[in-house]
Amino acid sequence: MKINVIKQRSLWWSLSGALLLAGIISMVISWQLLGAPLRPSLDFVGGTRLVFTRDCTQPQNCAQPIQLTTVREVMDAQGLGGSSIQIVDKQGVSIRTKTLDGDQRSKLQTALSEKLGAFDPKKTQNDTVGPTLGQELFSSGLTALIVSFIGIVIYLSARFKADYAVIAIIALLHDVLITTGIFSILGLVQNVEVDSLFVVAILTITGFSVTDTVVIYDRIREILTIHPNDPIEQVVDDAVNQTLTRSLNTTFTVLLTLFALFIFGGETLRYFALALIIGFAVGAYSSIFVAGPLLALWRKRTGKPTNVSA
Repeated sequence: MKINVIKQRSLWWSLSGALLLAGIISMVISWQLLGAPLRPSLDFVGGTRLVFTRDCTQPQNCAQPIQLTTVREVMDAQGLGGSSIQIVDKQGVSIRTKTLDGDQRSKLQTALSEKLGAFDPKKTQNDTVGPTLGQELFSSGLTALIVSFIGIVIYLSARFKADYAVIAIIALLHDVLITTGIFSILGLVQNVEVDSLFVVAILTITGFSVTDTVVIYDRIREILTIHPNDPIEQVVDDAVNQTLTRSLNTTFTVLLTLFALFIFGGETLRYFALALIIGFAVGAYSSIFVAGPLLALWRKRTGKPTNVSA
């Protein structure tokens, strides 16, 4: 399979532009409605986490597994409809909601026990995350992302040249913005929240995406060693096509694992896996259709030599 990434770059960039625009519009709307570009979880805004486990020593108390719909009905009745709920080992439930005082927690526990059965007091957990900790998590995640970008720029500048590094960062920003934009849309439409695992997913996406880009850069350097006078557009096309099978196979095998994690990994890991699925797919796309064509356009318009060492 041979594709012409240079001739059709307007098509690829139009697709990227449409996804970026949709995400940016969604983040602006989300900022107006929620005060943040993404719908934040309790990890960032603070709140209460409760874990209740049924007492299976009582007869018939654990005869049937806990149903998620039943828990949601109770939460809605208590005015806590936006809470995050996870069923734990069929006989327990983990709830993340807004900050509750002692009376509110007692009322909620009583309402749940009436519907689900008696809870084991020894296994009941109650944690409160303050907004200060949420701010620290956000600041730490943002710092980690900035440091990773700086490290990538230094590495690629040393291995190739500064313009190669800058274009790789543009491709990475493309991946991050599209992923966050899609989650912003999901936050508005499906009330999907982002937590600290989302930050981990973004950092993982940057590492995966830059790896694909480096593979293409390496092939460009190899081709230029053999054919130093070839036009940069032809060099990029050849490099992309020679590495295309490797890129697609690597991405496909990783996505298979992530889809399995998304389907069978449980509520806690579902959106973490979804973020990786989106980011890895977009990262493979940008390495092929964004980074290479941008490099060719930049080198042609600036009149720089095509050689990597230039």
